[in-house]
Amino acid sequence: MNLSRRVLLAATAGTAMTPSAPAAATPYTGPAPSPRLRTGFEQLAADGYRLLEGQRVGVVTNPTGVTRDVRHVVDVLHADERVDLVAVFGPEHGFRGTEQAGGSQGGYDDPATGLPVFDTYQKSGKDLAAVFTAARADTLVFDIQDVGARFYTYVWTLYDCMVAARIAGKRLVVLDRPNPVTGREAYGPVLRKEFASFVGREPIAQTHGMTVAELARLFNEEHLERPVELETVLMTGWRRTDFHDASGLPWVPPSPNMPTPDTALVYGGTCLFEGTNLSEGRGTTRPFELLGAEGIDAKWAAALERLALPGVHFREAYFSPAFSKFQGKTIGGVQLHVHERESYDPVRTGIALLVTAKKVWDGFAWRPDRWIDKLTGSARVRTAIDAGADTDEVTGAWQDELARFRAVRRRYLRYP
Repeated sequence: MNLSRRVLLAATAGTAMTPSAPAAATPYTGPAPSPRLRTGFEQLAADGYRLLEGQRVGVVTNPTGVTRDVRHVVDVLHADERVDLVAVFGPEHGFRGTEQAGGSQGGYDDPATGLPVFDTYQKSGKDLAAVFTAARADTLVFDIQDVGARFYTYVWTLYDCMVAARIAGKRLVVLDRPNPVTGREAYGPVLRKEFASFVGREPIAQTHGMTVAELARLFNEEHLERPVELETVLMTGWRRTDFHDASGLPWVPPSPNMPTPDTALVYGGTCLFEGTNLSEGRGTTRPFELLGAEGIDAKWAAALERLALPGVHFREAYFSPAFSKFQGKTIGGVQLHVHERESYDPVRTGIALLVTAKKVWDGFAWRPDRWIDKLTGSARVRTAIDAGADTDEVTGAWQDELARFRAVRRRYLRYP
């Protein structure tokens, strides 16, 4: 039997068995004392949820949708009589975040609130619009922590929700959160439309340097056939040069293999190893920081160190993944150690890693499905590396398209 959170609070208020009940029943009005940074949700709450008045509300979120005292926004909204919360929508990995890459939790009733949870993963267009219609929500609220890379699927969940909300005649409210690897600049190749997939729907750079609210505005104006009714609740106090630790916010892993902000810092480049036969560190405690394969030795780390890439050192490393590639086998490779975040370029570093791996290890191969082309947004990186191009030649090839994207991007930036 599923009991709603409100029923449980009413039945147990004041008892020794439920010490957290009084806090959950208190309307949330934002952080106290007021920090320098307020997230979109904190701004929404401080305004008394005015944007949600008279609306049946559905929330698109996952475990990262929390307040700074780590209460989930769904629990907070459900406990507040000012909000008519009727549904939750879970992305890849699920609303509560239990599934690995390529998985979701499906539909169910949330035990904590009794709310129906609808699965959005691998749904788009009319199919996703039908889900929104079935949920009977008037307004959809999006609150998910992104990590700043084009191939991280949550920004495309946002995009798909925008398209589907327009089809279904729903309103979308995007609650902003910091880009944990800063919003200083965009880097890397820009997706070509013929390579569009769920790891890249539209032409943006590999690391976009934007927040989800900024991206929502860009998508709405540049890429949707017709704009959705969109509201964005911006943060206060966030600066484009801020890394995650400047925010004062807790880090909740956005997905099972994104355990720390350090992971997010390197992910924008080292995720490219998903497109190869090397391990990208899944199944270890340092995914995307550890890379390797059987037969790789100290030569790889040495070759990388000779490049003197800004902000990063490479350590010869050996590890045994508990799952994914090379499960249970001891393999050799490198660990990235970023020592100067401000000068570190994740995309250039990722390309240098690919170029040197192919040179020092004769077992190097791309995944047969050419997943690397989906990740980089075209066939150009793969074919250039196969032709013997060095790091400068590969990265130089996308500078014109990157400059064009940067010009478009500037029109949608909302923070200093």
